[in-house]
Formats: sequence, structure tokens, C-alpha cells
Amino acid sequence: MSGVRSSRLRVGDWVEVRSKEEILRTLDRNARLDGLPFTPQMLQYCGRRFRVYKSAHKTCDTVNPIRGRRVADAVHLELRCDGAAYGGCQAACLLFWKTAWLKPVGTSDDPARPAQAGSCTEAAVFASTVADGSSAPDGPKYVCQATQLPEFTSTLKWWNVRQYIDDYTSGNVTLGQLSRGLIFASYASVLQAGIGVGPALRWFYDLVQRFRGGVPYPRRSGRIPAGEQTPLSTLDLQPGELVRVRTHREILATLDTRNCNRGLMFDREMVPYCGGVYVVKTRLQRFIDEKTGKLCSLKNAAVILEDVTCRARYSDCRMFCPRSIYPWWRETWLERVFRPVDETSEMPAQWRMRSP
Repeated sequence: MSGVRSSRLRVGDWVEVRSKEEILRTLDRNARLDGLPFTPQMLQYCGRRFRVYKSAHKTCDTVNPIRGRRVADAVHLELRCDGAAYGGCQAACLLFWKTAWLKPVGTSDDPARPAQAGSCTEAAVFASTVADGSSAPDGPKYVCQATQLPEFTSTLKWWNVRQYIDDYTSGNVTLGQLSRGLIFASYASVLQAGIGVGPALRWFYDLVQRFRGGVPYPRRSGRIPAGEQTPLSTLDLQPGELVRVRTHREILATLDTRNCNRGLMFDREMVPYCGGVYVVKTRLQRFIDEKTGKLCSLKNAAVILEDVTCRARYSDCRMFCPRSIYPWWRETWLERVFRPVDETSEMPAQWRMRSP
């Protein structure tokens, strides 16, 4: 198959999305290449040029219990699903792009040849968003890249050293980020070993981080006993508003011992954003359950914040995952910030996210 291998593409490289006709020739009748769906909203980008945002040589599986997965010949451009073909899902997942669907800018490249004996049409791309035989009473069962992730990935163990080499050589992480991540993982492993020095080690970690202006130890549990009601507040936040994320200590007071507030988990990857000020991107109402493919609605309000994504620095089994999922924020974890009179001024440095 023609197409550029992911190992040749680095973060920042310019690529051109192939024409619709070229891409359709690579797809099977279910609009997939090696199990990865090509989705309707991707058609609008055909013939356009973009920079590689991240190498997608690995990712995290959110269909099964969260784990790392290997992906073959794929990258992320900084393009997200708009949900239009999926009932208005607002999760805004980062799209996967097979390198066979791209060609590097400024180099000679052969036209893409069929990857498999496909007979795909544009109509088939749209039809593939819904599973065959979906029952009407409870709505369709949607099929997207997120729901199909286990089908186009393979097992990747956290101790596979090659993935971390690829993280660095692809440009996904710097040498400094790689070193800090591995140091944290080693430190956390000692803490989780249960050898009786956990509190002292957490205190020492926080002391060092306070000195360097970094993030406090992120793996802490909420304070409300499981089964008891967690607090809920409503700010009725709207896109474009400024909010300040409450401190980690304040947020822990709203979580049960599973780190949930009314069923929504506060993930350790959200800790670096505590204390920062950000812009509301979306008021989240609808999302596709990746396990079932069903369109669901949140019972209690949540929002997504601009440029606030999971960076996979503190999680088990998926360190440096490049998927950049948007965390969902309860309004009780936020407080409204009124804009200064001069809205053209740059956001103050102290409002930005702290270093890891």
C-alpha cells in the first residue's frame, strides 16, 4: 500500500489530506481501513493541508477498562469530531488519520492504491455511522472511531520500552517530559507498594513541587464516604465565559472515595489545571457511550474548557497517550471569573497551567 508510514511523520510536519476519490479506494465496504473508520466529517478536509499534531502510534482504550493500545500507521491532526453525524455528540474527540489518507507536503509521493478490495462510496461513509439493525425505540447504535478503537488497535503493555522511544523520536514528548514522567511513575510505584512511608513520601513530593511551582501529588482520594451524596452547584456557565478551577484540596472535598461527584470522575490528569483560569468551550449535554454506541445525556451539568486536555502524565498504563481527550468539569469544581475591562490584554501568567 502506498502512503507515508507513521514512523516518517513527526509532530509539526505538514501533510495534505488525499482527495475523496483516493481515500475511498483505500476503504472496505464499511468505510474502514484496517478496522479504523473514515468518518463523514473527515470528508471536508480532503485536499487541505494541516500540521501533524501528534503521532498516534499508541492510544488509550476507553471502551474496555482503560489500558494502552498500539496503533499502526496513524497520526492525529489538530482536528476533532464535530458530532454532526453522531446525533450531536459533544465529546469532540481527536480524529485518527491513517497515513495512507495523507501525503507529505513538499515531497514526491505516489497516488494511494487500494489497501484492500474495497467498494466504498461516499454514501457508504455516511451509512457506516450507524450499526446495522439498530433498534429504533431507544435510538440508533452509533459507530465511530471511539467505539471501534479495540478493533483497529492491538495490545500494548506499559512496560514496553519501545513506545517511550517512539514518544520521543516522533516529537510527541521532549526528553525532559519523558524523564519527568518516568521519574513520577517510579515514585508513584513506591508509594503504591504500601510499605508504610506513603504519607511521608507524598509530603516530600508536595514540598519539592511547591518549591519549584509544580503540581502537588495528583493521586489522592476524595473525602466523602462512598454512598453519601456529593455536593452539586449550578453556575449555568455558557461558552466564552471565564472560569477559575478550584484548588485540588477544594475539589477533593466534593468527591467521594472513588473520586466521583454524582457519578462523574475527577481524573488525576485534571489536577495540573487546578487554580488556573480558562475559557468555557462547550456546555456538555450529549455524548456517545463508547461501550454501547448509544447517545446519552448527562443528568447534571458539566462543561468542557478550551485547550484543557488530558496529557496522560499521571495515569497508570497509558503514560503519554496522545489522544488529548477533553475532561468534563462539574460546575461545583469551578468559579466564574469576570473579564477585565481590557479584554484584548493577554491572560496573566499566573492564570496559566502550572508545570508538571
